[in-house]
Amino acid sequence: MYQTERLILRPWREEDLPSFAEMNADPEVMRYFLNPLTEDESRDYLESFRQRMAENGFGFWALEERSSGELAGFVGLNRPGYTLPFSPCVEIGWRLRKAFWGKGYAPEAAARALRVGFEEYGLESIVAFTALPNMPSQRVMEKLGMTREGEFDHPMVSEDHPLLRHVWYQIQR
Repeated sequence: MYQTERLILRPWREEDLPSFAEMNADPEVMRYFLNPLTEDESRDYLESFRQRMAENGFGFWALEERSSGELAGFVGLNRPGYTLPFSPCVEIGWRLRKAFWGKGYAPEAAARALRVGFEEYGLESIVAFTALPNMPSQRVMEKLGMTREGEFDHPMVSEDHPLLRHVWYQIQR
């Protein structure tokens, strides 16, 4: 478990599923992803988050707001399960429930996750990527001190999909 001034990055609990599923089903939250997720798909994601944490020692943590105890979303480090133009790599990623947007939580939590990756796991570099139109996430990447490295077609997105084109950023230790 890791903390920031306002947030706790912690392991997932069963009681997180309703809030996690609500976030993943929200079309506005998911507008830069292929589609919103069903509750069963969210349950499967939580299970994969737990498995990757066990395999790698790091992964996507539940993000809890300290003042309310509510699940705000998730943040963490991940080894993508598919080949990217910059593979092998470790990515940082985040997603927040809409009620927690606009509070600076994404850069606060992501900065803590970067420190964990560099200081505790000795990573040399960490990447982030998102759909090209996702300017809010690109602003977070820039606030973190990441450098825009280029664009690519995401291998898991069909060639005719409007979110095919992605941008990637990187930060060195």
